[in-house]
Amino acid sequence: MKEAIGWCVSDLEEAARRVAAGDRGAFEAIVRATQRPLLRAAARILGNPEEALDVLQEAYMRAFDALVGHSFDFRSRVSSWLYRVVVNASLDALRARRRRPTVPLPEDHREPAGGGSEGEVRVALAELGEMLDLLPEDQRAALVLRELEGMSNAEVAEVLETTEGAIEQRLIRARATLRRRFDES
Repeated sequence: MKEAIGWCVSDLEEAARRVAAGDRGAFEAIVRATQRPLLRAAARILGNPEEALDVLQEAYMRAFDALVGHSFDFRSRVSSWLYRVVVNASLDALRARRRRPTVPLPEDHREPAGGGSEGEVRVALAELGEMLDLLPEDQRAALVLRELEGMSNAEVAEVLETTEGAIEQRLIRARATLRRRFDES
């Protein structure tokens, strides 16, 4: 997973152990090393970059509390565990979003003034979010981590705490659902 997410696994492990030993400042190194890939994963799951920022902050608070409170036992890699915390926080946000009513914005407020690349990113994330909304949570998380984050099936299985066979089945089902949906349209 080191190559896929761009941080040094041993440095991340060391920083986490320092936080667990009482060095609260070491958590800043964890945030700096992981913020971009974890934010990207949350944004892809949620389809909304602003919501992803909120979810990432919540996930970091959960992770910090787990390290300080010694509830993380270091049996899994810190990088896998952090992805799991972010995926779970993202799925919690999706569930909460589905429970509250939404009011669509007027057409003239959907894209930031000036359009540009930020507007294009928002539109692309919204379209991706609509596609992923067709999938159950377990398939959605597996597909994002495998296809969009570039993790191997083994890494996805570690993050989602399941077997590689289960991940393969989730991916097959997710692709079939999306294929059926787009064949209908």
